[in-house]
Amino acid sequence: MLGGSFWVALLRNGMGAVLMMTVFLLLDRPRYAMKRTVLCYAAVGVLLAVLFSVWYLADRDGYIRFSGPASFLPIGFFCGKMSSEGIYLSLYKMTLCFYFLALSVFCGVDMARWWFDGNIWSDLAIRFVLDTVILCFIALKFRKTFLENVDYLRKEMDLFSAFILVGSVLMAALVAYWPPIHTFSVLNIVRIFIIMAMAGIMQYLIFYLYIYLGKRHACQEEMLLLAMNEQFLRRQLELEKQAEEEALRMRHDIRYHCGLIEDYIKKGETEALLSYVKQYGEETETHRIEHFCRNRAVNSILSVYCRYAREERIQVTVDVAIAKRPAVRDIDLAAILANIFENAIYECLCSKCADREIAFRMSQKGHKIVIQCRSTCSSEMHFRKSSGKSLTEGRLGLSSIEKTASRYDGETDFTVENGMLVTRVLLNLPRRDRN
Repeated sequence: MLGGSFWVALLRNGMGAVLMMTVFLLLDRPRYAMKRTVLCYAAVGVLLAVLFSVWYLADRDGYIRFSGPASFLPIGFFCGKMSSEGIYLSLYKMTLCFYFLALSVFCGVDMARWWFDGNIWSDLAIRFVLDTVILCFIALKFRKTFLENVDYLRKEMDLFSAFILVGSVLMAALVAYWPPIHTFSVLNIVRIFIIMAMAGIMQYLIFYLYIYLGKRHACQEEMLLLAMNEQFLRRQLELEKQAEEEALRMRHDIRYHCGLIEDYIKKGETEALLSYVKQYGEETETHRIEHFCRNRAVNSILSVYCRYAREERIQVTVDVAIAKRPAVRDIDLAAILANIFENAIYECLCSKCADREIAFRMSQKGHKIVIQCRSTCSSEMHFRKSSGKSLTEGRLGLSSIEKTASRYDGETDFTVENGMLVTRVLLNLPRRDRN
C-alpha cells in the first residue's frame, strides 16, 4: 500500500468493490430483477468502500494487513444472498473475484514502485487499466462460456473443491497483501508472480475439470435415458407386431365373418346376429390403442405398458390429467413412466399374489406434475424396508427416476404401504406450458 488521504483510500476501495461485485454479477444468475439487483449492489458497494476507508484512517497498519482478506466475507455474504445459485458455486465465483482483486493490488503497487517510484496516482491508473481489462475479458470472453456450463459446475461443485479453491486463492492473496514478505525486490516480485500464476492456473484447471465431469455425467444420464427409451420402443414394437399379426388374421377371416352375418340375415336370426356382432366388436376393441390423455407421448407409453401388464394378468387402473404439451421433454417422460411401470410390473410378478394390481395416477396442478403409482410387491420389499435399506439401492430403474426428476428440481419417494410399493414423483415445471 502506497498511502494517501481518505479520498485516495476511498477511490482504491471503490475500484476494488466495483471489480469484485461486477465480476460476480456478470457470472451470476440473480435471485431478483436486474434493476433491483444493480441498485442493491451499488448501495452495498458504496457503503463498504466508505467503511473500509474509515478503517484506513483509524488503523492504517491493520487495514494494510487485513483489508484484502476481510473484504471477502461481507462481499461474499452479500453476493451469495443475491444469487440464485448454490453455496459452492457462489464460493467459486467469489474466490475468482478475490483472485482478480489480489492480482490488481499486486500489479498496481509493485509496478508503481518499480517504474514510477511509488507514485500514488500511477498505482491508481495501473489498477484502473487492469480492472478494465479484467472486466472486458469477463464480459466479452469468459462470461458466455461460464453461463453455458454453469449447470455442470453447480452439480459438480462440492465442499472439497470449494475448500481447495478458497484456500489456494487466500494463500495467493496473503502473499500479495502481507507486508513482511512484500519487501520490494526483484526476487520477491518474481516469487509473488509465480504464486499468483499458480493460483490462476489452479482456478482455470478446476473450472474446466468440473465442466468435463459435468458433461461426462450428463452424457451418462442421457445414455441411461436412451437405453430406457429403447427398452420402451422394443416393448412397443413387440405389441405392434402382435397387433399386426392379429390384423392379418382378422382380414383373413373377414370372408368367414361376412358369410356368417349374411347367413344370419337370410335366416332372420336377429338375436344370434346381434350377439355375434357384439362379440366381434369386443374382440376388435381389445386391440385398440387406449386414450388416457391428450399428450401423445404419455398416452403411447401408458397404452403399451397397460396392455403388457394385462397380458401378465395384472389389473391396471389409470387416471391421467395433464396438459397436451407440458414443459417436460418426451424422453424424460418416457424414462420416468417406463421405469415406474417396468418396476411395478416386475414387483407384481415377483409377489406371487393371486390378485395383483397397479393403480397409476398422474395430474398437473399449475406448474407441478404429480405422479403416484401403487403396485403389489413381494415380501422381500417389506424386509428391505424394515431393515432400513434404501429401496433404490441396487435398482437402476428407481435411481433413474430420481436422476430424471432432479432435472426439474423434483422430488421422489419410494415406500411400502400395506403390501403395496408406492412410487411418488413431483416435477416442478418452467412457466411455459401450452395447453
